[in-house]
Amino acid sequence: MDVAILLYEGFDELDAIGPYEVVRTAAALDADIDASLVTVDDERQVEASHGARIVPDARLADRDPGVVVVPGGGWNDRAAPGAWTECERGVVPDAAARAHEAGATVASVCTGAMLLAEAGLLDGRPATTHRTAMSDLRETEASVREARVVDDGDVLTAGGVTAGLDLALHLLERACGAETAAAVAGELEYERAI
Repeated sequence: MDVAILLYEGFDELDAIGPYEVVRTAAALDADIDASLVTVDDERQVEASHGARIVPDARLADRDPGVVVVPGGGWNDRAAPGAWTECERGVVPDAAARAHEAGATVASVCTGAMLLAEAGLLDGRPATTHRTAMSDLRETEASVREARVVDDGDVLTAGGVTAGLDLALHLLERACGAETAAAVAGELEYERAI
């Protein structure tokens, strides 16, 4: 299974790179799963919220992923690049909705949930986000849960930042089994919170 992690200007580094490392570690342990860093636009480089510059592998439109992960970042700083700006622009929410319509499971980390809400993917569904954006999420059609990870089948959401590791390990367990998820958590020396 291919996991596409959707980058945009101002995404939070750990929201994306944490899940990427979980999946790539599983692939290195011979699990039938891999991750790629993708964008919606033809960007050769994406700058994250803390200044890391990432070279994406491909455009989302050129992949057929089983899972699309949408990171958060920049929601509360509405003047800067990030989730708020992408919500206003509408391109990332539209891409997430198209991927879901094409059969991909769509997941978010942190305020990436706000992009899924904008896409209509959280309407009537249980969801979570970073604690600082909970009130904003309550203003959408989502059924807000205070949880580290919320799994609603083909749409999953995770709380703030490090919850992306738990989300990725949960997805890995769903796709490859508990033994693989435990092996990856051990390799990363990460104690799962869920």
